[in-house]
Amino acid sequence: MKGSGIIMKLKKLLSILLTCMMAACAVPAPASAVTVEGGAYLKGQTAELNETIYPATRTDLRDESIYYLMITRFYDGDSSNNVHCWDDGMANNPDSDPAWRGDFKGLIEKLDYIKALGFTAVQLTPVAQNASGYDYHGYHPINMGRVDTRFESDGYTYQDLINACHARGLKVIQEITINHTGNFGEEFLCKMFEVNEDADLSNLKEALTPTNLLLDAYGLNSAEEYWAQRGGDQYQQRINLIKNTNDFSDNGNSTGNRPADKDYDIGKVSASDVLNPNNYYHSGYFKIINWDDWSNKFGQIAGDCVDINTENPAVAEYLLDCCSMYVDMGVDAFVIRDARHIDRLSLNIQFIEQIKDLFKAKGKEPAVFLDLVTRYNNVWYRETATESTPYYTWKESNSKWADQWSWGTSAEDVNNNMNVVFDHTIEEAPIYDEPESDNALLNSIEYHTPDRSMASANVNDFNMHRNFGSASTAYSGAVADDKYYNDSTWNITFVDSYDYSPYTPAEDIVFSGETVTWAENLCLMFTFRGIPRVTAGTEVEFQKGARIDIGPSAPLSTTRRAYYGDYLEGDVTATEFSEYTASGNAADTLNSTLSKHIQKLNAIRRAVPALRKGQYSTEGCSGSIAFKRRYTDNDVDSFAAVAINGGATFTGLPSGTYIEVVTGKTINSNGTITTDSIGDGNMRVYVLKTDSCEVDGKIGKDGAYLK
Repeated sequence: MKGSGIIMKLKKLLSILLTCMMAACAVPAPASAVTVEGGAYLKGQTAELNETIYPATRTDLRDESIYYLMITRFYDGDSSNNVHCWDDGMANNPDSDPAWRGDFKGLIEKLDYIKALGFTAVQLTPVAQNASGYDYHGYHPINMGRVDTRFESDGYTYQDLINACHARGLKVIQEITINHTGNFGEEFLCKMFEVNEDADLSNLKEALTPTNLLLDAYGLNSAEEYWAQRGGDQYQQRINLIKNTNDFSDNGNSTGNRPADKDYDIGKVSASDVLNPNNYYHSGYFKIINWDDWSNKFGQIAGDCVDINTENPAVAEYLLDCCSMYVDMGVDAFVIRDARHIDRLSLNIQFIEQIKDLFKAKGKEPAVFLDLVTRYNNVWYRETATESTPYYTWKESNSKWADQWSWGTSAEDVNNNMNVVFDHTIEEAPIYDEPESDNALLNSIEYHTPDRSMASANVNDFNMHRNFGSASTAYSGAVADDKYYNDSTWNITFVDSYDYSPYTPAEDIVFSGETVTWAENLCLMFTFRGIPRVTAGTEVEFQKGARIDIGPSAPLSTTRRAYYGDYLEGDVTATEFSEYTASGNAADTLNSTLSKHIQKLNAIRRAVPALRKGQYSTEGCSGSIAFKRRYTDNDVDSFAAVAINGGATFTGLPSGTYIEVVTGKTINSNGTITTDSIGDGNMRVYVLKTDSCEVDGKIGKDGAYLK
């Protein structure tokens, strides 16, 4: 925003502030969507969350169930903004199905569909402006502080989307990328191109104009001269300018599983006045990376993922400013993608608490989640603590690391911080005396106040995800490993994603287990500890058995990232969560076996606080998957006993009257309950009647499995 644009926006902001002051004198109206002009968003013009559902007990993100979607592949509300990626031709994506197809308008139009399934939050792939050959997914930013206009239509900006979600009682969880940018640079970190938003964005040469920074670095006189070069030469020039590869042609990182003495030398940071002059990126020193050790925190993980120097305080300040922009717009939580490629120390010192403070300033429960890809069946990834998912849920236990951190931005300061990270890695990597927690566990049948004083970020539960070849495997693994997480009731649990499936049957194939296996997995996700997340299309087993992601090697229509919108054609009006009227294909989709299963699971979870944020115990629970859950605060005492598949006997229960919410049966218990025979894909949930319990019978209609 420059020149007169700032004045115009300030005038608009002043108008809004005056309106808000006048509104403060009136009776407040119910939350509703706010109309926002198309184009750039306006900070402060947001809609409050409409909390008409369980308002007394909806206190944090654990109260939500999440529907995860890739915006460009979900629903096309405005075909006029459809655009091909530069590599669409390589992928053979036809004009009828360009990679950039879904948009904000389409998503707003289908929010009632998501609400009809019963979900209370949406997780969105990144919305920052992107630039790469295949950037439809949002993971190759060129401007982290601007929303990509390819998502937008007149009157349908990101602010409109957030407002529309909040008006329906849906929370917005946004993925962000702070580990890397694309290889075309970034607006603040290394501005090599102007993005011509009014041009044909499917044409690389029209979409991007090289800046003088790029042209002057290589003695080029014009954009035409730059584009006339071979593609490989263009790429090498960009990478060199971004991170400085020239000065490290004969000098590179060590390749052992721990940093070596040579890696501490200041020679690993750029000393050039032109190439990576501010050390905003990790330099070309880091040539060889091992995805399983310390070097993956500093090297380039892909050709279009250039590693940002997250040990540089100036970089952290910029990234936090971008986060602040989205929090101001009303985003309710962040998921940081590719977080295992950032050292925990850097995250703990410069990012996690600062992002939490942004949410606290808005009166929100702070929620930051890390996406950590740990493709290993042991909780300790490759027998290394610092590469493992539970490790990232903890703050630093030793203040010496923060004491050694430099807050300056000189080459010496940045080198110092990288060396502190090296020392931290060497000391912390061995699996020795790892912290343990009982925050997720009941004390017998009693809830206790969790001690989260050492809690850092929350995580996507990749370990449990890997084991979801069956519910029993996922459950037994979680029970065995939960003590290593600071508080696993905050873990996001999921079966599949746009990247991976469980390791059985195959991690690179859309989950191909039987429908009944899906039903069992979902039963566990919605009743066990953690926050359930379902990827769009799961409700119809979308693209079952297809490859998940193979880049531009084949049409998107052959992968998990195929366009989902055909299933959503028709109208849906959701009067409440899981309550709706629908027509067309959308009605058929909502009537599918797993859609009905999910609707009932969501309704059950909403009705029982213990299932949303309770601690659990397996004590006195027979059966392959059987557990007790309880949540207690000043207003609520919620207790439930859950059995999935087969049958179970519970002993040591609180005496009283229980309602089994799947069937509606009432049981008076003196401390013991034995279930009936439970079919595959089915479950029993016995909810204790207490003064605060609002359950009074069967929840939801019978389905193919839940009955």
